[in-house]
Amino acid sequence: MPAMVAESVQDGRPPAQALLPSAVPVQFVTEAGTAASAAPAGYAEPPGERLREAYRLMVRGRRFDQQATALSRQGRLAVYPSSRGQEACQIAGALALREGDWLFPTYRDTVAMVTRGVDPVQALTLLRGDRHCGFDPPAVRVAPPCTPLATHLPHATGMADALRRKGAGGVVLALVGDGGTSEGDFHEALNFAAVFRAPVVFLIQNNRYAISVPLARQSAAPALAYKGVGYGVPSEQVDGNDLVAVTAVLTTAVDHARAGQGPFLVEAHTYRVDGHTNADDPGRYRDDDEVRRWLAADPLRRLETYLLGRGLLTERDVEAARADAEELAADLRARMDVDVRPDPLDLFAHVYAEPTAQLVEQRARLAAESADTESSHG
Repeated sequence: MPAMVAESVQDGRPPAQALLPSAVPVQFVTEAGTAASAAPAGYAEPPGERLREAYRLMVRGRRFDQQATALSRQGRLAVYPSSRGQEACQIAGALALREGDWLFPTYRDTVAMVTRGVDPVQALTLLRGDRHCGFDPPAVRVAPPCTPLATHLPHATGMADALRRKGAGGVVLALVGDGGTSEGDFHEALNFAAVFRAPVVFLIQNNRYAISVPLARQSAAPALAYKGVGYGVPSEQVDGNDLVAVTAVLTTAVDHARAGQGPFLVEAHTYRVDGHTNADDPGRYRDDDEVRRWLAADPLRRLETYLLGRGLLTERDVEAARADAEELAADLRARMDVDVRPDPLDLFAHVYAEPTAQLVEQRARLAAESADTESSHG
């Protein structure tokens, strides 16, 4: 072996073999809701109580998504990107984090945001068209949902590196779709995270389509999880509709990052059942048979069947979870039915920490004009 090559192998970088994902996606529960024939090596099944809570939250998440879809049809939302079929990724991702950790979501991850603690109405504020972000990110440790593909990934890596430098012990979970892995921001984030050993976990929700572009037209890689190897990032692929498996893999990935071992890349194989948004016609680029095949792998039905079969869930638990979800939907309907009256002075509220003299003058002028308008209409 040439001396320079030998030196590069021995300079602390891990061998490629140690970074490779499993040859097939990790799976604990089959599509029929039964235990897989063999438990995946290296992963432990989460405790029953955690799975029961995940089921309850998945029922809530599915109902929230259905209600938000209905609100978009009623004109209460400007647009809504449904995550129906991807709830196992959303719920497991949120539950993998501790209080001091951060979640960096995309526009399709409102279920994860609500599970993490964001008020349901505030989670929809961006999609309603009222604000760029309708909640206080530091209060819930959730970044504003990102609409441009993958631009939030360097931000997530930067946050993770800041947590590392401060010795805060926190981890960042950054969500991204398969389309986002084709963006330069994705590659830059992975490279930076690997070099600086930032405690960030990248979760790719591979739902097979970037709007209308199928995965085969985006990447020729055996799986998107293999993209981590070139940057020195350990990776894994998992059945994204198996909540048990996603939880087990993400727990391992988050523990890896929290222990100071650097970033981790997870690809979850899942499916977007509904259109890209309520404005999309998925029938133009995929057929009904494909959708039906994926509906048979529904993550909620699969988990429910599995937990009932294991005796970890009862029919009474199922009814209670559904009743709780209906309360959430009713509250969301009621609060979203109230028209928002924007305050024009908010234009000046979040521009600078200390407003400039020009902004102070402009704000005073607008306040005076608004007062005159109201008095003339009074």
